[in-house]
Amino acid sequence: MKKLSTLLLGIGIVGATSAVAQDAVTYTDQEKLHDIAEAVQADRIEQDIRKLVSFGTRHTLSETESDTRGIGAARRWVYEEFQRISDDCGGCLEVMYVSDIIEGEERIPNATEVKSVIAIQRGTTDPDRYVLMSGDIDSRVSDVMDSTSDAPGANDNASGVAGTLEAARVLSQYNFDGSIVYAALSGEEQGLFGGKILASKAKQNKWRIMAVLNNDMIGNIEGINGVINNTTARIFAEGTRMDESDREATMRRFYGGENDSPSRNLARYIDTMADRYIPNLDTMIIYRLDRFGRGGHHRPFNDLGYPGVRIMETNENYNRQHQDLRTENGIEYGDTIDGVDFDYAAKLTALNAVSLAGMSWAPEPPQNVDIRGAVQPSTTLTWDDARGEDNVMGYKVYWRLTSEPQWQWSRYVGDVNEYTLENVVIDNYIFGVASVSPDGFESPVVFPGPAGEFSIEFEDDTDNN
Repeated sequence: MKKLSTLLLGIGIVGATSAVAQDAVTYTDQEKLHDIAEAVQADRIEQDIRKLVSFGTRHTLSETESDTRGIGAARRWVYEEFQRISDDCGGCLEVMYVSDIIEGEERIPNATEVKSVIAIQRGTTDPDRYVLMSGDIDSRVSDVMDSTSDAPGANDNASGVAGTLEAARVLSQYNFDGSIVYAALSGEEQGLFGGKILASKAKQNKWRIMAVLNNDMIGNIEGINGVINNTTARIFAEGTRMDESDREATMRRFYGGENDSPSRNLARYIDTMADRYIPNLDTMIIYRLDRFGRGGHHRPFNDLGYPGVRIMETNENYNRQHQDLRTENGIEYGDTIDGVDFDYAAKLTALNAVSLAGMSWAPEPPQNVDIRGAVQPSTTLTWDDARGEDNVMGYKVYWRLTSEPQWQWSRYVGDVNEYTLENVVIDNYIFGVASVSPDGFESPVVFPGPAGEFSIEFEDDTDNN
């Protein structure tokens, strides 16, 4: 009787899902992305981390005049390193400082110039579309206002800056349709000010940022919990977008989308890249803006509506974070170079590099994705063309069960703006649409409606140009 019941149940499931069973998700394997992943070098990352540690402290309020110590010397070195990378690619990077004066804040009481270093690799066909990788240049010890004690900041966060520099070295050897920004952001420990300044500049200049990949601690494999693991990483991604209006919140309540913000679908994209191009790495998508009660430099971009995630190690070691250098009860405290696994940092850097490259070779995600099909047997999706139309071969429809974390089915539908999935009931699935380039590069998937929209609104410019 049990076998018969199982058989009948199986027949029912097959019948219910026959419309989707033949549409398992398929991708075009990209040899160039394998080459990019393999080009990332752990020894170059190690050299950069050691150089950043050598500045003694990189506290935001530390020395700016010295050539060998303090935040000033560190950011000048990063600027020069970006310039060297640009020289090697024939001047392909625009290297610049982005800064503002901050004062009257709890952690920056006196007027202080918070200065970040960025390098922009302009796209060839859609240069106003951006993806961004960042690391934090500043460091700290136990007292967040102590700007003179040694604060090596080897993992937190020289590892993220070194990864960003290495990604620039590798990706600057290629041309992309969209633009890539490499950023070493200051002022993170004092209140995310470097990110706030750059995000504000981006919005003022109407940058169409499709993705922010914030790398904050990508080198530690030995956790405070005793776990040693170099095969996993975490991707933190917020749900409901911060700039959601009351009307959009009401729409989300009835139509869904709380788990399909652009940041969440960006995280799914990166997770897929890890599965396909980074050997021996499994990423965990964490459905949360950041760790409990803590923050990172993707948050200022999220605050303004940009899709952004935090990429980092899985097992943190709090003895090596925000600690004075000391030994107590046989425990060594402090963020020193011996706590960094350079091969692991290279692995996470490679994940960033292939994700940036994949999105920059792909078209922009489709615009104004919409859906209909209530009280009908089928589901219809519509969308507007992605910008940079010359790079669009067509579009791909995705769907999954509402309880599943990743996309389960997909169908390439060609260069159209509407498609109906026959006998796929709208109530039972989550849906989305991606843009596809002529050589098979795909954008992140866009969930229908404002909850999933990748573009943001600019004042007096509804076209976001």
